[in-house]
Amino acid sequence: MHVLVVDDEPRMVELVRRYLDDLGIRSSGCYDGESALAACRAGDVDAVVLDLMLPRMSGTTVCRTLRAEGDDVPVLMLTARGAVHERVAGLEAGADDYLVKPFALEELHARLRAILRRKEPGTSARRLGDVVLDPELHRCWVADIEVKLSRREFAVLRTLLDPPGRVVSRQRLLDEVWDNEVELQSNAIEVHVSKLRAHLEASSSVRIGTVRGVGYRLERLP
Repeated sequence: MHVLVVDDEPRMVELVRRYLDDLGIRSSGCYDGESALAACRAGDVDAVVLDLMLPRMSGTTVCRTLRAEGDDVPVLMLTARGAVHERVAGLEAGADDYLVKPFALEELHARLRAILRRKEPGTSARRLGDVVLDPELHRCWVADIEVKLSRREFAVLRTLLDPPGRVVSRQRLLDEVWDNEVELQSNAIEVHVSKLRAHLEASSSVRIGTVRGVGYRLERLP
C-alpha cells in the first residue's frame, strides 16, 4: 500500500510518514495542493491523507478535482478543531472521512484501514472510472454511492464492462442477458439501457454511448 501524505507543515508530513514506515506502509509526501494533485494523477497512490488548508490549491479543491476526473482514491481529510464547516466542505468535496487536528497516530491508521476496507470490492469486481460492479456480491457503486439495480440492469452493465469500451451488440445482449427469449418485447433492451443510464447519471466519468445500428458501449467522459 502507498499512502500520500499532504500537509504544508513538513514536520507533520515527516511525523506521519515515520509512523507509517514503522508499520511497514510505504508513503510519500507533498506540501501543497498542486503537487498532491499531480502525484495522484501519476497513479500508484492507494490512499491520501490530505490537509484541508494548503497553499496553491486547497485540499477541498484537490479532492473535488480528483472526483471530477473519476479518481476514487480513498481520501482522509485533516481539519482544524471546531471547524465544522471545514469538515462538511471536505465531505461534500468527496472525502471519505476526516480527522481533527491534533490527532493520535493510531487513530489515523485505524481510519485509513476503515476507508480502505470500504473501497475494497470482491476480487471479481469490474471497474471503469467511478463505476464499480461486483458480480460476487451483486452490488454496484456509482461515484462512491451504492445503487440498486434490477437483475436485468445488472446483467446489462456486467456485459458492457466485459471489457469496458468495446461495442456490445444487441444480439450479444439478447444472448447473454435475455437468453434469446422468444416473447421478448421489441423495446426491452432500450428500456433497460435507458434505466441504466439514469442510474449512471451521477457518474462524472462514465456514460453509455449508442453506436447506431450496432449496439452500446461504456464511454469515458472527457
